[in-house]
Amino acid sequence: MTGSDASPPPPEDPYGGSAEEVRLARQADELRELRLRLGELEKSRHAPKHRMRALGSVVLIVVASLLSLLAVVAVWANSIVRDTDRYVATVGPLASDPDVQQAVTTRVTDVVLRQIDVDALVAELSRAASQKGVPPRAAGLIKNLSGPIDSGLKELVSSTVMRVVSGPAFEKIWTNANRRAHSAVDKALTGSGGGAVQVKNGQVAIDVAPVVAQVKQRLVDSGLAAAAKIPDVHTDFVVVEGKDVGKIKSYLRVLQIVGNWLPVIVVLIAAAGVFLAVHRRRALIGAAIGVFLAMVLLGVVLAVFRAVYLDHLPPGANAGAAGAVYDALVRFLRSSIRALGALALVTALGAFLVGPSRPAVFVRHFCGKGIGAGRDVAASAGLRLGAVGRYVHRFKGWIGAAILAVAAIVLFTWSYPTMAVVLWTAVIVLASFALREFLDTGPASDTPERGTGPA
Repeated sequence: MTGSDASPPPPEDPYGGSAEEVRLARQADELRELRLRLGELEKSRHAPKHRMRALGSVVLIVVASLLSLLAVVAVWANSIVRDTDRYVATVGPLASDPDVQQAVTTRVTDVVLRQIDVDALVAELSRAASQKGVPPRAAGLIKNLSGPIDSGLKELVSSTVMRVVSGPAFEKIWTNANRRAHSAVDKALTGSGGGAVQVKNGQVAIDVAPVVAQVKQRLVDSGLAAAAKIPDVHTDFVVVEGKDVGKIKSYLRVLQIVGNWLPVIVVLIAAAGVFLAVHRRRALIGAAIGVFLAMVLLGVVLAVFRAVYLDHLPPGANAGAAGAVYDALVRFLRSSIRALGALALVTALGAFLVGPSRPAVFVRHFCGKGIGAGRDVAASAGLRLGAVGRYVHRFKGWIGAAILAVAAIVLFTWSYPTMAVVLWTAVIVLASFALREFLDTGPASDTPERGTGPA
């Protein structure tokens, strides 16, 4: 046989091995290829459905984020109207605010001076001088002292009022009056009810009659007998004035009515958006970020509205006192904004860290290695977890769910959680998960521990 008659060698079999192994390998490849094709067909068949689910999820999450703005304001308005302690804690600091004290001093001084007839007081002094045998010329000079007497009387009254307003008596009067007349805030925020705080003609006013009574008594004690003739005066001290107050109170009335249910509705809408999503973990991150951005927007709106409100006060209004009242009223609202924003950030961060991204995997691996190294050191020092380690490993998922459930219950049952409460709760949750990881000795703990079995 010549070289030209030699046939080429057969191609090398890519599978190799026995005939049975080759057959099984080929079947595996065919099955894998079939699965890939089925996956592509499944994706193409469900693509419109997934797009509709994604669109619906986005719409629900956006609606929940926007409604969270109203929910926070509704809870704030509802709590101030219905919770006496919350209301007193809101308006209490105004008693020690310098701007409010100065404004009250000015208002009470004007009221008291209007009740004292300086001309009659001068005439009485002139008659008394004449009766004492003062020369007529000297008695006539007394009649020309109305200006200096009026100035001195104003200084006396003003200093007396300031001492009353800046002392503990005013704080007690302020707190007790507002506690007794808690329904006043209903008047201030919703336009119904009555009490020491009133809204009328676009004004928020406080009745300062108890302060006038205190000043009257002090003036009498200081020797000004004419002050005893001052009648009981009920006068309103206007601290907030603006044409939009009536419109704002109408909005707050609506929010106060829905204050109990709107937060629940927001949570349900957000949960529906996450459940409808194709990638629920990503949807949870998006919902949390949406709520956080909503809280940032609400904080900016409060700051901008304060500036606009003070710029549109009518002439003669006390801007310092109005700003102090505004800051006092929204103090707890700002606290709620910060708390909910912190909770949203913590939720987004937690959902991100349980995901498959490289940073999340690195963080979990890094923390797991560190906790494992600490457990090994403790074991080498004589720590034996035994049944505890086996139990934690077996119910690890349920333990994690219980930790999150307890944290959620704490936050939802806390009357008015602050940002500090949210952050400390997050810290405790992280510490609990770290403890769970430390106690989890893995499946190897089902076997006898090293050194405890036979040699």
